[in-house]
Amino acid sequence: MIKKRKSKPYKEVYTLGQHIRMSAHKARRVIDQIRGRSYEETLMVLELMPYRACYPIFKLVYSAAANASHNMGFNKANLVISKAEVNEGTSLKRIRPRARGRSYLIKRPTCHITIVLKDISLSEGVGGYDMYSNSSGALWDKK
Repeated sequence: MIKKRKSKPYKEVYTLGQHIRMSAHKARRVIDQIRGRSYEETLMVLELMPYRACYPIFKLVYSAAANASHNMGFNKANLVISKAEVNEGTSLKRIRPRARGRSYLIKRPTCHITIVLKDISLSEGVGGYDMYSNSSGALWDKK
């Protein structure tokens, strides 16, 4: 089930996917890769990553961008993922038969994924948004 809600209608669009049938730990592995990226770059990354969590996250990002362009009139080229988080949902409890008539409880985890897209053309600041630029001009500033 996918829920959509809008908060701060002048800048951000929220999309919330609840009860997605996968572990929150496995979904966080993908969410950490897309946080802070632009919309087009996120779609490319999600299409090429080999994890099962990519498909529901891809659908949420695509849905959030469609809501932003249709409801708010934002341009998809100016959208950036400003916030992306994964919370644990309820566990589905299933029973598996075991030896000597006993039962064994199996917990199947679910998670809730929240994606927040922000329009960088409306944000305060000087010029455009470039997450790779810094004062030294180098691409990465790792030491």
